[in-house]
Amino acid sequence: MPAAPLKVFITGASSGLGAALARHYGARGAQLGLVGRRIEGLHATAAGLDARVYCADVRDAAALQKAAAAFLEAVGAPDVVIAAAGISVGTLTETAADAPVFRAVMDANVLGLVHTFQPFIASMQKGGVLCGISSVAGVRGLPGGGAYSASKAAATVYLEALRLELKARGIAVVTVAPGYIDTPMTRVNPYAMPFRMSAETAGARVARCIARRRAYAVIPWQMAWVAAALKWLPNPLYDLLFEKAPRKPRGLPT
Repeated sequence: MPAAPLKVFITGASSGLGAALARHYGARGAQLGLVGRRIEGLHATAAGLDARVYCADVRDAAALQKAAAAFLEAVGAPDVVIAAAGISVGTLTETAADAPVFRAVMDANVLGLVHTFQPFIASMQKGGVLCGISSVAGVRGLPGGGAYSASKAAATVYLEALRLELKARGIAVVTVAPGYIDTPMTRVNPYAMPFRMSAETAGARVARCIARRRAYAVIPWQMAWVAAALKWLPNPLYDLLFEKAPRKPRGLPT
């Protein structure tokens, strides 16, 4: 008998990496649950795929509970859940107007993972995979990007804890830390982005990490070397190199 199609639930699916992951799995016959804040983008991603769309913000736990319940009722327990939604924006602690931006970034990039995974864990079977998208930006604090760096560092540590919690149940937790991906979120960056990948390339590599149940992976491989070097760089040298680094524009994306 042919294998049953994978059941895959993806957040951040209205554009960027989430949309690329949807297309990757959809092209292979997966039954998809797609979550995003922009309904037009979700419908564009879902076109021609076996997909159900749920317009929701991952910062809203109740909305994710509702979307998960609808997917479970329609399709059943997912084989793979991918938390790809996130916010990347510049912030400055000295600026009072940025306080709500800090909260939005932390809520989306950290609590968004919790809101995405929690509704599915009880129903998932042994062999299931939860995948969270972190970032190389979480390895060290980047000036002008304190909220984003802190949120991705927190995401990595949270996912590690969750991996240990679920190991005995046979549910894998995969952390993928990409470098630069060519998406609307990065196209505003006023600086060079070495080893930048297309969203399609990044999606295929994330899917490979999921298939291999990798505990932690940096993509592309060149950025893994960069991340390792940054992690162990002495503070005085890191400060000298990055104090005046170009900064990501401030202001929440629409």
